Amino acid sequence: MVKICCIGAGYVGGPTMAVIALKCPEIEVVVVDIAAPRINAWNSDHLPIYEPGLDDVVKQCRGKNLFFSTDVEKHVAEADIVFVSVNTPTKTQGLGAGKAADLTYWESAARMIADVSKSDKIVVEKSTVPVKTAEAIERILTHNRKGINFTILSNPEFLAEGTAIADLFKPDRVLIGGRETPEGQKAIHSLKNVYAHWVPEDRILCTNLWSAELSKLAANAFLAQRISSVNAMSALCEATGADVSQVSHSIGTDSRIGPKFLNASVGFGGSCFQKDILNLVYICECNGLPEVANYWKQVIKVNDYQKMRFVNRVVSSMFNTVSGKKIAILGFAFKKDTGDTRETPAIDVCKGLLGDKAKLSIYDPQVTEDQIMRDLAMKKFDWDHPAHLQPLSPTSNKQVSVVWDAYEAIKDAHGICIMTEWDEFKNLDYQKVYDSMQKPAFIFDGRNVVNVNKLREIGFIVYSIGKPLDSWLKDMPAVA
Repeated sequence: MVKICCIGAGYVGGPTMAVIALKCPEIEVVVVDIAAPRINAWNSDHLPIYEPGLDDVVKQCRGKNLFFSTDVEKHVAEADIVFVSVNTPTKTQGLGAGKAADLTYWESAARMIADVSKSDKIVVEKSTVPVKTAEAIERILTHNRKGINFTILSNPEFLAEGTAIADLFKPDRVLIGGRETPEGQKAIHSLKNVYAHWVPEDRILCTNLWSAELSKLAANAFLAQRISSVNAMSALCEATGADVSQVSHSIGTDSRIGPKFLNASVGFGGSCFQKDILNLVYICECNGLPEVANYWKQVIKVNDYQKMRFVNRVVSSMFNTVSGKKIAILGFAFKKDTGDTRETPAIDVCKGLLGDKAKLSIYDPQVTEDQIMRDLAMKKFDWDHPAHLQPLSPTSNKQVSVVWDAYEAIKDAHGICIMTEWDEFKNLDYQKVYDSMQKPAFIFDGRNVVNVNKLREIGFIVYSIGKPLDSWLKDMPAVA
């Protein structure tokens, strides 16, 4: 029986291994992690991450050919294929701080693999890593191998949170990169055979190591670039009276462009986009390509600008102050159908409003109070370190309350900021909402989910990103 071990039981490792176990019943799959609470959660009825369809997949396989364990060394030693899916945060200090990936966890995983292995292994990069990481990992393994052969493959993930299980069942492509040597090609073939249980062969792409590593960074950079492009247009639409939804629909019908990732919003979030672009910027700078680095930097600058533009719009619309005013924040996750808050635009928007002394009442159906408080207290990039290395949960913030009902969050509020496109926010009883709010009642729709005309008929003053401005707002331009 082929044995697979995955180091790291997070958003990538857990779902990916669960689907491999489901589709390959003859393969034993073990997901290992040093964090006991996380492993305990994977072995319980309350999984540590929310992802539609994940619960069913785990329940079908767990205890049969899918296992979750804290006994890292034992299962790594027994495995034929070891996936490494550990955090690769952005460095916060030292060389490349604020841009370069921190490979501390990757390196310690590689040293542990070399230390405990008693048989030949295929080691698969599953984390998003900088180009040429495989070369560094190869050196660590080779210098510590004690007569054992290790072959490195790059198998980047292209999952979208909220649709991860569907993406794993029917991927656009599976990318496997390896050395162009007989050993490398043999390892590629072994991993290809795993995915071939359910993925058509023409969707399994095989490349060299560096192409696979760079393809992941490039894909995320291109997607983020599209979002920043349409968000830049949204600012121009507001200034000219154009409607960004009509503009994006118009350009999306061009078959060369296509309609995906053209929804204007308060900004992109998630664990990968910003981190991967910063990584790309650093690699470009290290390779003497400052013009290319500056090009990709601009994608992040526009994203930061969009978040601050939103905050400025809120403050300037409400008589240039939100001090002491209750603002309801609807949604905190970076997008719907996930509880993930990493780099969510809600963090910067909330911090901006708190800086102006607003009182925030926050509701998200999938994010805990502890997580929200932690996110608002954390420094940039701290979120991407394992939980036991993150700052302790802060004591409560008197300006912030977290509630478990949208209407409770809204009651007596001066304004509402919609930060996540949860379906329930489209279907609220907005007459009831209006009646419970202070007047004038403001709605700032950061996801363009509400029916602007209907809300204006009720009596709301509505700001929707990239849409023609309410006459009230025209009189109060957003300050830069």
